[in-house]
Amino acid sequence: MFDGYTSSELMSIFAMQGFAGLSLFSVFVLMALGLTIIFGQMGVINMAHGEFMILGAYTTYLTSGFFQSYLPGLFGGYFFVAMILAFLVCAALGALVEWLMIRHLYHRPLDTLLATWGLSLIMQQAYRSIFGAREVGVELPEWMLGAFQVTDLVELPINGLFVMIIALSIAVGLYLLMYRSGYGKKVRAVVQNRPMAEAVGINSAGIDRATFALGCGIAGVAGAAFTMIGSTGPSSGQAYIVDTFLVVVFGGAQSLIGTIVSAFGISQAQSTMEFFLSGSMAKVLTLLFVIGILMLRPEGLMALKVRR
Repeated sequence: MFDGYTSSELMSIFAMQGFAGLSLFSVFVLMALGLTIIFGQMGVINMAHGEFMILGAYTTYLTSGFFQSYLPGLFGGYFFVAMILAFLVCAALGALVEWLMIRHLYHRPLDTLLATWGLSLIMQQAYRSIFGAREVGVELPEWMLGAFQVTDLVELPINGLFVMIIALSIAVGLYLLMYRSGYGKKVRAVVQNRPMAEAVGINSAGIDRATFALGCGIAGVAGAAFTMIGSTGPSSGQAYIVDTFLVVVFGGAQSLIGTIVSAFGISQAQSTMEFFLSGSMAKVLTLLFVIGILMLRPEGLMALKVRR
């Protein structure tokens, strides 16, 4: 398979595959972080999480068009505005969905799965009606174009590096929010012992709504970042939802650190195996490996101790 390649060329190929895995890792992390705090705290299986990501992507697409048409002089910084808008739009819709639907389905995981799956179909059809069935893309600012030349054969795209910086920044910010703030203490109290948290005066219903909105908002930021490396269509979110749930369950449903470790391991495994095998076979082998680990450790890699 490697006949005709020099050792330096093989090292360069593997380096590029590793960077491709890091780009996939960035998307997985951004998607899975929002799902972790929703599924981990409330036990809600949000099948519409991918559609919230696509809502953030379409918000970025509209923001890009607005800056191109009305503020061309500020086009270089439109993405930062788009990220904020994507978070706010998705968080607001998430809070509305929690108030209208999710709060009535707590402790009924199968019902939440069916309800959010129906919501995902509604959102997909809404995207088709508004934006059309064809995929759309955004125009990148000039400073995001090009690549860093590491060696003669290895180039690192600037937009891919930028997405990784966003993913790591969101992960650090979420860690500080959950473990270094008063809100985070309340969230962890509700996760570990909901009745006792309510007994000491914590408004668990308000915490649930804020957490669901936060998770959907992070999915919106993931969608904004997704536009930097791919085009957006009404059903693009479905391509990532299964992998995202896999990342969350494998890492430990209530562990942020476990989610990051899981996302890194799964993304690198898939990217490496895709070099030797087909994409579908790489996914199958990754899934079999994860299933084997979960059979030995059902709680995931880094499970949070919960009082019951």
